[in-house]
Amino acid sequence: MNGRSWQTKSRQVVLCAMLAAVTTALQAAMSPLPNIEPVSLLILIYTLVLGRQVFYIIYTFALLEGLLYGFHLWWVTYLYIWSLWALAVLLIGRKRELSPLAWAAASGAFGLGFGALCALPYFAGGPWAAFSYWMAGIPFDLLHCAGNFGLTLALERPLCRLLTRLRDAMP
Repeated sequence: MNGRSWQTKSRQVVLCAMLAAVTTALQAAMSPLPNIEPVSLLILIYTLVLGRQVFYIIYTFALLEGLLYGFHLWWVTYLYIWSLWALAVLLIGRKRELSPLAWAAASGAFGLGFGALCALPYFAGGPWAAFSYWMAGIPFDLLHCAGNFGLTLALERPLCRLLTRLRDAMP
């Protein structure tokens, strides 16, 4: 590996670590709001701008969350839920010219389905355990949906432009 590619790789690692730290800090700052969080929006932006590099950010973010709040069953869900959202964005994002309203709708739908995805590990206790877990969380899923929709509608374009400029400024 020549010096130039080593420097480029190092900068990518630093960028991914920095974005995971920003995601963790913003999630913690907004944690008093019930299920209104910036993580869905940020993963959307990171995926659109950085592509597959988003998975480094997702797993670093999940590790940081586990270190801050403990490694419980909810933490396992973070490993697949955020990855599924990034995969969905990668698939949808092939039509990069989607409107902010379309991205807001997709993000809102993800927020609405978040509780159902979180309920999957509870199938170990039987289908009724998973179903009751999911049903109990529906009010929070509705808030998650609304929060994702609003944040994405307002911030998707400006944050995409900002991260694209940051990425392009890297040598």
